[in-house]
Amino acid sequence: MTITCFIRYEIDPFQRESFKEYAENWGRIIPRCGGNLVGYFLPHEGTNNIAWSLIAFESLASYEAYRVRLKSDPESRENFAMAQTKRFIVREERTFLEVVDGTFGVPAVLADQ
Repeated sequence: MTITCFIRYEIDPFQRESFKEYAENWGRIIPRCGGNLVGYFLPHEGTNNIAWSLIAFESLASYEAYRVRLKSDPESRENFAMAQTKRFIVREERTFLEVVDGTFGVPAVLADQ
């Protein structure tokens, strides 16, 4: 069973670029440490202080192994430290989800008009 870690961030909207840098760094780190990065998402319109990320794993056990690798990865530690120093993340919530079969990665099919 594949699970996805859904992370909801409350960010400082005046430090959007710092969060973007943080997310871009994870784009290199997460795959190297064993996570399947679905993506990071910044606010575009509407609410300006909520961002999200989704990272998929084969199981909770693979997630736990990934967390161990993150703690020993130098670039990961630097990225966490940068976030703590700049304080652009106000709050973080994690939820673990499972995909409903037949609903993920389904391409758009436009009907003839």
